[in-house]
Amino acid sequence: MADQQADELALAEVVEFTSGLIRIDTTNRGGGDCRERPAAEYAAERLAGAGLEPLMLERTPGRTNVVARIEGTDPSADALLVHGHLDVVPAEAADWRVHPFSGEVRDGVVWGRGAVDMKNMDAMILAVVRSWARQGVRPRRDLVVAFTADEEASAEDGSGFLADRHPELFEGCTQGVSESGAFTFHDGSGREIYPIAAGERGTGWLKLTARGRAGHGSKVNQENAVTRLAAAVTRIGEHEWPLRLTPTVRAALTQLAALYGIDADLTEVDRLLEKLGPAARLVEATVRNSANPTMLQAGYKVNVIPGEAVAHVDGRYLAGGEEEFTATLDELTGPDVQWEFEHREVALQAPVDTPLFARMRAAVEEFAPDGHVVPYCMSGGTDAKQFSRLGITGYGFTPLKLPPDLDYQALFHGVDERVPVEALHFGVRVLDRFLRTA
Repeated sequence: MADQQADELALAEVVEFTSGLIRIDTTNRGGGDCRERPAAEYAAERLAGAGLEPLMLERTPGRTNVVARIEGTDPSADALLVHGHLDVVPAEAADWRVHPFSGEVRDGVVWGRGAVDMKNMDAMILAVVRSWARQGVRPRRDLVVAFTADEEASAEDGSGFLADRHPELFEGCTQGVSESGAFTFHDGSGREIYPIAAGERGTGWLKLTARGRAGHGSKVNQENAVTRLAAAVTRIGEHEWPLRLTPTVRAALTQLAALYGIDADLTEVDRLLEKLGPAARLVEATVRNSANPTMLQAGYKVNVIPGEAVAHVDGRYLAGGEEEFTATLDELTGPDVQWEFEHREVALQAPVDTPLFARMRAAVEEFAPDGHVVPYCMSGGTDAKQFSRLGITGYGFTPLKLPPDLDYQALFHGVDERVPVEALHFGVRVLDRFLRTA
């Protein structure tokens, strides 16, 4: 098995499937405004074509998930979950050079919303599974393949629904892989770094509400809800959160420092980040908790002081940092503003000294021998949070070999999202090699 690899048809299919999935508009605007079923049917048909028996599951009509199991050769081994989401964030066509739902392949690049987040990985999974079917390959351990709805919102119709209502489908799964890691990070000096995610900050989406005395805009008002809210929002936005290093972030800083031949002084993290130069981008958002005000709602007429004002804040906290996060928000909002979690998910921490991480590293280095694999923590979150309820330890592993002029991280939720064909081919080869022996 060691000398086998994904066949040539898999390399063609990964491009075809990425383009095909992009053309299926699965925009998730939140509040239930999404329909993933056409993309789920697309994936299920191709799994069935590989001899599998995919299940299509919905909590809400049209919000469809797909799950299938591939039997491994070692019945004593724990199962591995391989998952990707089918929904995407909105895209405004007028802002794009290529229509975001065209799936156009131009000059060796696949364009469209979902090209990196994350219909590329969905396509890689499908291409690898179908290649195995043609070659008669079975993985060492059982693989559970899942394509989910609603990752770009609350995950209530997707991984949350699957974890809560269908845990039996994931029986035996102890580890999982999904977005977002094993992509090429170029540091500007010729080095190629491949960060593999071994942790995620927790999610705390907050609603702040200030109440006061409504009145005429020309009158003195010491109980102005807008003023109260604005003061709280300013305090939150200007707050300097203290350093908090998780084991994953410590490992990332230590390994990056070794790569650059500098002292890994973790008592002076901000200075260390300066020394790392562009590579600091891989860790700088995950050495602290954060809270960013994102939305404001108040009033209906310029000469009317409203009795209520509302703000929304995107909060993120590190593993072990939720208690500090909530206590800090209590202090920053003050007595005149109430706050609550609108969406709350745990922070994740995964070990980096495991055989699974070693196999991910080996698979990347086989096809990128000049690359340097390091662990990192995601600043945001993925479906791994919901699957962690089942005791599944999640890693970010969506391998892509990217050119220096393509800013992969900026393309997430960005304009002109795209992925090179060669990056998809690399991803299929690496994912194939990793999953055979994982």
